[in-house]
Amino acid sequence: MKSLFRKQKENSALAVKRPLWRRVWQFMWKSTLWFFIITLSWVIAYKWINPPTTYLHLKESCNCPKGTEFRKEWVDADQISLNMKLAVVASEDNNFMKHDGFDWGAIEKARKHNEKSKRQRGASTISQQVAKNVFLWPARSWIRKGFEVYFTFLTELFWSKERIMEVYLNVIEMGPCKFGVEAAAHDYFHKSASRLTRDEAALIAGALPNPKKMNPGKPGNYLVRRKGQITRLMRMIGDGYFERYNKEWPEEKRVKEEEDIRKKIDELPPSEKSSNEIEEESEEIPVEEVIPEDPEAEATQEAQEVPTEEVVPN
Repeated sequence: MKSLFRKQKENSALAVKRPLWRRVWQFMWKSTLWFFIITLSWVIAYKWINPPTTYLHLKESCNCPKGTEFRKEWVDADQISLNMKLAVVASEDNNFMKHDGFDWGAIEKARKHNEKSKRQRGASTISQQVAKNVFLWPARSWIRKGFEVYFTFLTELFWSKERIMEVYLNVIEMGPCKFGVEAAAHDYFHKSASRLTRDEAALIAGALPNPKKMNPGKPGNYLVRRKGQITRLMRMIGDGYFERYNKEWPEEKRVKEEEDIRKKIDELPPSEKSSNEIEEESEEIPVEEVIPEDPEAEATQEAQEVPTEEVVPN
């Protein structure tokens, strides 16, 4: 027992004698090690475990407008309509199945645009939006962006594309205090996510850049136009979009179909491409498209509807 006490005293004396820089260095590398252990375990766990909540869910659940119920319902990937998956690819991320989490072409276009325009544009992929919504907090800062890059890399490394899409469509904000496609499908169209039609899915996807202001169940002029653009892109991409990237699919056939689709998309006017492809002259997203219940008020709003600056998700 005495030898044990003596050893503890010796260790304490050594700790006191250690230079400050060495103690700081030890703290830093231990903290870094634990950071990687915790974040890696977190991401790997969510490969199989559905995220129970997110920072944004908690924040919004405490700030719901009076009379608005907080809605969040999880559905598995096979219970989500193919139309919904294609709609978000068409509207948000045309290269979802091809990139490694970052669409470098879209990033370069956004950089060039932002250099010469006051209207800042993002180039976030679906993978980046999953990293931001599941693991981080909604803010605009270089620190948060750095963490977003890190978590995007991890999700692409450990998750399948199907899992990324499943989580995205279940955690993304789709209306005031409304999260996930199942809640959106029930509230806007009174059906499950598995039964969404092409037009319904396109309306939901079209409202994603500004879900608190646009109502897919009662779309205004802008959202109706955007729906047409998204459904056109969905037809170009084709119902076999996800199947083309299966290992069994012949490489030459996939490459040829990709080239044909890209040529068709490149021929479209900028305003009809995905939000990652939209050019400077694209039409702008209106500030508000939540249609009032009163028919007279509805007519007045339609007459006064004025589009303003486009909102592109980061």
